[in-house]
Amino acid sequence: MSGEAAEASFDWDAYWTDADEEKREEASPSAHHAAEVLPEFVERFDAPPGVADVGCGAGVTTFAVADRLAEPVVGYDTAAPVVERNRDRAAREGVENVRFEQTTLPEFTPDREFGVVFAYFTLQYVRDVEQALENLYAAVAPGGALVCNYMNRAAREFCLVAADDPHDNADHPFVFDPDQYTERFGALLDGDSVLSRERIYETLGTWPRSAFTVADRPDVRWAWHHAPLVYVPKL
Repeated sequence: MSGEAAEASFDWDAYWTDADEEKREEASPSAHHAAEVLPEFVERFDAPPGVADVGCGAGVTTFAVADRLAEPVVGYDTAAPVVERNRDRAAREGVENVRFEQTTLPEFTPDREFGVVFAYFTLQYVRDVEQALENLYAAVAPGGALVCNYMNRAAREFCLVAADDPHDNADHPFVFDPDQYTERFGALLDGDSVLSRERIYETLGTWPRSAFTVADRPDVRWAWHHAPLVYVPKL
């Protein structure tokens, strides 16, 4: 699902070192779901300056925001190879308002606050997901918002279907590599990273709201049932 920031239970460095075009596509769900949503959200929400894309992978959404908005954007990822690749692209294309740094959730202690902190198809890889939420939210400036999606119980049940025999379920949408399926999605399959509106509220003290009350909803209906996209404002 992504080369996004995650605990060290999966070797994302190795994944991105060997990633071909198919793997880069597989690891960039934001290209289909959020590359238009995030810039639109930032524009309409009128947040303080600065956007952090945590678990940016190949940087599709990071570059989309940097290209569309004249404000600083930082992409964070756990995998050194993809961070270097994104830095090379930024230098090659002359994108001056973007930079890329390494981080691995649940730790996230940037050197500044951001108007919008974004984490897309990232939290499902993190076992200590509550600590990740707390750290992400702590990096949001007053008047800004944490924007994220999360895997709910329906997503876990959907993924458990293939867990007993990934090779026999190789056509399942999440089984990109049967040999690594249970390792890659271990935190979700075990239930550690499963979230709900109630769990987010209990962790952050503020109710999450649908991001599509601010930005337009892309026509990818399955994603929003299994992985709601929400924002948590910070007053």
